[in-house]
Amino acid sequence: MSSIKAFIFDLDGVITDTAKFHFIAWQKLAHRLGFDIDHAFNETLKGVGRMDSLNLILKHGGLTLSDAEKEVHAAQKNDEYVELIADMSTADLLPGARAALESIRAAGLRTGLASASKNASTILARLGVTDLFDTIVDARDVINGKPDPEIFLKGAQQLGLSPSECIGVEDAVAGIQAIKSAGMFAIGIGEPSVLTQADKVIAGLQFFDLDEFIQLAQP
Repeated sequence: MSSIKAFIFDLDGVITDTAKFHFIAWQKLAHRLGFDIDHAFNETLKGVGRMDSLNLILKHGGLTLSDAEKEVHAAQKNDEYVELIADMSTADLLPGARAALESIRAAGLRTGLASASKNASTILARLGVTDLFDTIVDARDVINGKPDPEIFLKGAQQLGLSPSECIGVEDAVAGIQAIKSAGMFAIGIGEPSVLTQADKVIAGLQFFDLDEFIQLAQP
């Protein structure tokens, strides 16, 4: 009998891709502060929470702001981001995402979401897949962002499982680090040359192979 009981997924870059919306909103913020960020820099923000992302952007621009000023800018960025994602629909699911989630549920396994986005529940609802997740953990539920393992550990806890009974799925280096630090088998979505700490890397969820991953994750 398999020791794997659940899969815990990241959201952005795995289930859907809202990176373009984050980039537009962060770029507007940078422009307001008098500098620019490009797509290459935006890649460093993958899997990183809102305030940590803002701190990285401020460092990039050589600026120092008070905590109160940071809160104002972060809130404005989020308002712009929420406007951008308002028109998301089931068409914005990445290839293979629904099929992967349905195959896990059909096998009697559980599913969780571990997302740095505070808008995760809203996005899942727009994508029409809320009912395919047993638990959702987002930035509101944790103190430490990825690469700290807290969000994946909390996901396992809410599923009533030990970390070793879960497989984590991520597209960001920080996310893979969080999964491994949590003591889980890690599936990376992207390039093997980038996600070097992942136990298995696939190009996207259209290549999701439930039986293979469960077998690979056996101790």
